[in-house]
Amino acid sequence: MVTPIVGGALVDQYGSKIVLGCGVALWSVSTFLTPWAAESSLLALLAMRVLLGMAEGVALPSMNKMILRWFPKTERSRAVALAMGGFHLGSAIGLIISPIIMSQTGVFGPFVMFGLFGFLWVLVWLSASSDSPDQHPQISKYELEHIKDRTPPLPVKDTSPMRRRGIPPFRLLLSKLPTWAIIISNAMHNWGYFVILSWMPIYFNTIYQVDLRRAAWFSALPWAMMATLGYVAGAISDMLIRCGTSVTVTRKIMQSIGFIGPGLCLLGLNATRSPFLASAWLTAAVGLNSFSHAGFLVNLQEIAPQYAGVLHGMSNTAGTLAAIIGTIGAGYFVELMGSFRGFLSFTAVLYFVSALFWNIFSTGEQVIFNESDQ
Repeated sequence: MVTPIVGGALVDQYGSKIVLGCGVALWSVSTFLTPWAAESSLLALLAMRVLLGMAEGVALPSMNKMILRWFPKTERSRAVALAMGGFHLGSAIGLIISPIIMSQTGVFGPFVMFGLFGFLWVLVWLSASSDSPDQHPQISKYELEHIKDRTPPLPVKDTSPMRRRGIPPFRLLLSKLPTWAIIISNAMHNWGYFVILSWMPIYFNTIYQVDLRRAAWFSALPWAMMATLGYVAGAISDMLIRCGTSVTVTRKIMQSIGFIGPGLCLLGLNATRSPFLASAWLTAAVGLNSFSHAGFLVNLQEIAPQYAGVLHGMSNTAGTLAAIIGTIGAGYFVELMGSFRGFLSFTAVLYFVSALFWNIFSTGEQVIFNESDQ
């Protein structure tokens, strides 16, 4: 919950390559060592989980800053969609193969395997990536010109005393309503995402008496759909901008689909009595939620390009807090009320309210330039 802000500030200062590389290396170490920590003591296990969460905080700010530097405005929605597609496919693959791995190697097998894959990824990342196109040794002249011709230059670097000390202008960022539109949207996105990710296997087991192994398949399908529809949303968003639709209108359309759609689907999920129809409603809810990647997630780069990393970190901290409250709150709510359906209705209402706030206060124009604007 804390490190996205720190990670975002580090990304703005030092670039995505080294920050993300260090982050993945640390969370891979944590994952790999978790089995031995669990056998050692509860304190050691908790330390590995804390390290995992701290290291993961740099991931999304790094991604957003890299896309800002590498992709023209008319390609960024698709770029974000592709990157987030990996995020969601990872959830789907993990839900499917972890039980298989555990059945063959024991409960610790996935930790060792995923940790090793993380180390391999770091080696590829450090050897194949660069923070900006003009630093990459293998980029062609045509591609470099294509990116530069279609990408507005970043604002002049802020030389105020606080900025020179590496302190982001938090007061300036938080004084803008478009910033709060992004923060609230990120919080709502994570609320819905992690509630569904964490609770849907139990939901299908409790409501429809589907055994947990089959429930993993029911729960994995929506994430594959999210990856697919996320790219569709990105392509539509970029096409609208190329055809002359304003960036502001485009972001509002995408975000409205991304929040109103899932809200309606959760209400439909509550009304069905068939596990297969429930899976269809759930898949539609998660898939439509991916349209918000072409809304608030790209908008971070537009309202404050110079501070895109730290702004993403701030909004991601709010999102992480919302995910914690939603995931834990769902359990207490179900225990108290005896039903998942009431909590899903509550989540649908939150989607609708968040969509309204976004459409009133968001913009696709740059609103934050440097700290001297204060």
